[in-house]
Amino acid sequence: MTAGSSVLDDARRAVARASNGLAAEGLLIGTAGNVSVRAGDHVAVTATGVVLGTAGPADVTVVDLDGGVVDGELAPTSELELHLGIYRRYGAGAVVHTHSPHATAVSVVLDELPCVHYQQLALGGAVRVAPFAVFGSAELAEGTLAALEGKAAALLANHGAIVHGPTLEAAMDHALLLEWACGLYVRAATLGVPRALDDVQQEAVVTAAVQRGYGRPRRLEDR
Repeated sequence: MTAGSSVLDDARRAVARASNGLAAEGLLIGTAGNVSVRAGDHVAVTATGVVLGTAGPADVTVVDLDGGVVDGELAPTSELELHLGIYRRYGAGAVVHTHSPHATAVSVVLDELPCVHYQQLALGGAVRVAPFAVFGSAELAEGTLAALEGKAAALLANHGAIVHGPTLEAAMDHALLLEWACGLYVRAATLGVPRALDDVQQEAVVTAAVQRGYGRPRRLEDR
């Protein structure tokens, strides 16, 4: 084990718990998807071929920022370079990649998920769809990193979804929110053409959220 092994052990446990939780929510199915968290100069990431719903710390591999294995007996996910690229370019704290049903369905049809609900603003508004490329390829990583510019989420054409956040908990929340937004779009599209929020409406929501402290508990006297 390396120096700071207790921190890395904690990271491996956290990734395993997150994988179990996301699988219980239906976002990670079987071995499809991967989860990682950054711990200083290292990344704890799910290993390839692991059943994520039952993954434990031993199913999580620790690598350095160049992808070299630091701890673990299993090879890391085939999407490792995509995860590392997000850490390098966007300074993320954690990354979640899923093949969740609604997000994957939208990725098969749309070039961009429009901002149909103001909660999507937590992801950066409309969500781009990266062009299809073979899993684990440099082309997939390049296209996905471009689609994430200014966003916390992207869809991967005919493949799935990816999100990042400052913490593992935030990345999990983003994954759940993206799946919810995609599900909302899918349901709305059965009724007609979904109506998107325009830039003015989105800005009004941002202003109101800041003024009202939206999403945070407030004492009655602070109203």
